[in-house]
This record gives sequence, structure tokens and C-alpha cells, in this order.
Amino acid sequence: MAVVTLGIAGGTGSGKTTVAREIVARIGADRVAYLDQDAYYHDLAHLSLEDRRQVNFDHPAAFDNDLLCAQIAELKAGREVQKPVYSYKESVRLAETIPVRPAQLIVVEGILVLENDRLRELMDVRIFVDTDDDVRLMRRLRRDTAERGRSLEHVLGQYEATVRPMHMAFVMPSRRHADVVIPRGGRNIIAIEMVADALNRRLAARENA
Repeated sequence: MAVVTLGIAGGTGSGKTTVAREIVARIGADRVAYLDQDAYYHDLAHLSLEDRRQVNFDHPAAFDNDLLCAQIAELKAGREVQKPVYSYKESVRLAETIPVRPAQLIVVEGILVLENDRLRELMDVRIFVDTDDDVRLMRRLRRDTAERGRSLEHVLGQYEATVRPMHMAFVMPSRRHADVVIPRGGRNIIAIEMVADALNRRLAARENA
């Protein structure tokens, strides 16, 4: 089976997950294997909860990219993988996993998927989702307080101490590796449709090759 691998990066709250889902909807979920980088955080079960809260989750070292690369390679080879399940409230990897079957399109989405050399080498198409900083901060506040059990003070402190510095040091520089930059995230329907159409054409060409 001919496979196309798409990488979607962007800062926290940029709308990259929305862009990814919109593209998947236009390609067809049955034709897509979806891997979100957030599922591949290192397991911190060996640390106390207090110490886990001090970990810099926006640094490249926070991710188990060895496992992510290995699972992309397995999918490319036509073999099912078991994607990790991560608890963001507890900062640990759970015992359960999610089976991901091989598909024509592999979507790899996360803040730093274009920062890592090995990940980029596995991608055929690279997208960076670019959104204004104030919008990204508001979205991060809503998500972390509502879904991840964080206080307002913790989210703002983390944003100032690690999120923004890591965005400037690692996320934004990875933008230069993108084939396509999508401003305004999931609201940019025109750009999303153009990317989806191009992917559909590429998939059709590989099927007919």
C-alpha cells in the first residue's frame, strides 16, 4: 500500500488539532492513521506529582520520539501499532493503549513534530499552523483549566516560565521546515481545503502508480 505521511506542527493553542481533524474529515477517517505527539510524553510515574508539575513539557526532551518514530515506521510497513494513552492530569502513561491500523495517510500532529530531524525524515508533507500569541494563550488557559485540572495561576506561571520560551526557542524555528504555513488555524477553511485536495491528488497518484 502506498502511504503518504503528513506532519502538522504549531504552537500550543494554534488550532493544529482542528486543522488535522478537518483534513481527516475531507480525506476520510477510514483512510487515515492518526498519531498525536501529546500521547508520546515520557512516563513520569517514577516522580512525585509535585515533581511532575515542574517538568518542562514544552521541551523536545519531554517526548518519547524514539517510540513515535518507530510506530510511524511500523505503520508505513503496513503493521498495526499500539498508541500510548497519556494522563495529562497525572502526567503518567496509562496501561491501556489504542490500536492504530495502517492507512493510506499517516497524520502526525504536535507542537514539535517539525523540530525533530528523524520525524521530519519520515514525512512527505509538512504543515505549520500559525496563530496569534494572545489567541493561543486564551485557548491554553481554557483547555488546561477545564480538561487538565490546572489552576489559573499554574497555567499562567507555566506559560511564562516554559511555554513561551520553548515556543520561541524550538516551535517557531521549526516553521522554516514547513511546506505550507496555515495562518488562523482551523478558521482558515480555504487553506485546509487546498491542502486536503492536494493530499487527495497525491494519494490517488500513488494508488495508480
